[in-house]
Amino acid sequence: MDRTELADFLRRARTRLAPSDVGLNAGPRRRTPGLRREEVAQLTGMSTDYYTRLEQRRGSHPSRQMLTALARALRLTDVERDHLFHLAGQEPPRPGGSSDHVRPGLLLVLDRLHDLPASVLSDWGQMLAQNTMSVALTGDHVGTNVIRRWFTVPGARDLAPPENHEEHARAHVASLRAVTAARPDDPGPAALVAELRAASPMFEELWESHDVVVRRPSPKRFVHPVVGVLDLDCEVLVSDGHSQQLVVHSARPGTETYQRLELLRVLGLQDLTPSS
Repeated sequence: MDRTELADFLRRARTRLAPSDVGLNAGPRRRTPGLRREEVAQLTGMSTDYYTRLEQRRGSHPSRQMLTALARALRLTDVERDHLFHLAGQEPPRPGGSSDHVRPGLLLVLDRLHDLPASVLSDWGQMLAQNTMSVALTGDHVGTNVIRRWFTVPGARDLAPPENHEEHARAHVASLRAVTAARPDDPGPAALVAELRAASPMFEELWESHDVVVRRPSPKRFVHPVVGVLDLDCEVLVSDGHSQQLVVHSARPGTETYQRLELLRVLGLQDLTPSS
């Protein structure tokens, strides 16, 4: 690990970004350009103290997960991400396999969608990034796998009406099957399949049916605990190679769902749990 070069690279990457570049409010006039250290820490989910120590050449070896979060927060390109990994003494993600690195272009679009729920997922269900509206709609699930949650986490299906559960389950399994066939040497999707076949009888039954689909634009119904039923249109934009997807939900103006989505935007990240 080259602490001196790593500290310099992080500092330069941080100072070239404006708060608006990453979806943050600039607030009062700043004395120095770029993001503050505490803002980078907030975006990555690490403590400000730990990030500060990295920039001061005193930090311990960051994990691969932390390096991935830093690359995403600092809007690094693929080449810059690999450089970050090398400076930290880690091997970058393998070409052709699954990567948690979100391309800066996708993140730029995500940051501009202030009034619509939008998220970036891998093609095998890893939640890579969410905007504020997406978190308000479904909760914060960055770093988790939505397919694993659907089949193994109690309550994960509550946002979908019961009559839609089987349809969602089939779509999840069939999409995962398509990915594992397209990338048989990718250990991530293969390991998820093995885990879910052992953990979920429903997944195993659906896996044996051998359906194959890919995620396509379609209407989605959500049952939100505060604002109620939302009938949303779902648009899916894919990146080069189709390994990552920008999923955007919207409502038609003038509808009741549109009004409820606007209420959700106003509520934002307030406590959306109904009172007992």
